[in-house]
Amino acid sequence: MFEDLLSLLFPESCYACDGAMARGEKYICTNCNIKLPYTDYHLHGATELNPLQRRFWGKVQVRYAFAYLLFMPKGRVQRILHKLKYKGAKELGEHLGHRYGAILAEHQYAEQFDLIVSVPLHKYKMRRRGYNQSDCFSRGISESMKLPYKPDALLRTIDTSTQTRKNRLDRWHNVEQVFQVKASESIKGKRILLVDDVLTTGATLEACAASLLAAGAQEVSVVAIAAA
Repeated sequence: MFEDLLSLLFPESCYACDGAMARGEKYICTNCNIKLPYTDYHLHGATELNPLQRRFWGKVQVRYAFAYLLFMPKGRVQRILHKLKYKGAKELGEHLGHRYGAILAEHQYAEQFDLIVSVPLHKYKMRRRGYNQSDCFSRGISESMKLPYKPDALLRTIDTSTQTRKNRLDRWHNVEQVFQVKASESIKGKRILLVDDVLTTGATLEACAASLLAAGAQEVSVVAIAAA
């Protein structure tokens, strides 16, 4: 009864629209859940019908490429990502990972992977922020798909400048020599699902995938919360 009174007097805000949520709603209100721009990339698998898949052709060998949402500037997805990345909303990342992991598992993708790995932050940025937003999404996916997750498989050796305003070539040069596999025996022969928060040009994921493959991974697939 006391909790009901609290929720009535101080309702939680939706992470997508900042509006008050009704009782029983969590993280994202029902209206936003309906209106979020979901992708259907998982329905097309590793085919030319998957536009995300095509971004990696001729650059690095990627088995599958998925994203849960489409990124739209100044919209719900941008607000969600901003709160996850800069406002400490770690539970939101796990929530999104649970949801998309369940969808991927429903379409039998859990059988296609052996290990989940996330794109790392540099240790200085990790210290400032206190968490890696890609780790949050990875944990949710790991639990939903019942797959092991190794957060420290990759190491970011250089604290690169922000990618936000760079073109594709600049982004690639910015991350080309940045990622190293921490313990190659942990990923050797594994089918890896590589996780990031946002996929724009794909340069960061390309660099991570190349490092994993060079260290002996059998194959690499990629998944992001959102794709621009």
